[in-house]
Amino acid sequence: MNDDPIAVMLKFGFLAVLYLFLLWVARSSLRDLTGHEDAGVAVGTADTSRGGRRESRRAAAGADLRAGVSPRLEVVAALGHEPGTAFDVGNGAMLGRAESAEVTIDDPYASSAHARVFTRGQYMYVEDMGSTNGTYLNGRRLKRAEQLKVADSVRVGDTEYRYQE
Repeated sequence: MNDDPIAVMLKFGFLAVLYLFLLWVARSSLRDLTGHEDAGVAVGTADTSRGGRRESRRAAAGADLRAGVSPRLEVVAALGHEPGTAFDVGNGAMLGRAESAEVTIDDPYASSAHARVFTRGQYMYVEDMGSTNGTYLNGRRLKRAEQLKVADSVRVGDTEYRYQE
């Protein structure tokens, strides 16, 4: 069986493209995993030129939990909950379909452990827990933990909450 040299080159070219595609998929998956673990990065940034410490604008705009605020998520739209219903999230809370979640979500687009709200320092943050359909903060899909500010909108599927203090 004598193969045509052009056919052999096309076969090897196809295999090369296939392996490059698989490498790209693996690299993208690895980047997503490491980006998810980067959620523990500190909020403040060092200002080495002045020798001092300054906080980012986003951190300065958030709630200072030492000031006695009471963080909560208020229902804007959710099956099984009246609009205005509030969930206390001051000690952190898991959002999802599981009965063990502190904020249960009756939504076909929600995972059992979909997202979590937690404290870091004196600020509240929201983070997607690797859900299939994602968690949205003010209409933008979360890629890592982000600080919550008053009136921020947190959406899971068709369910929407507003962060209040």
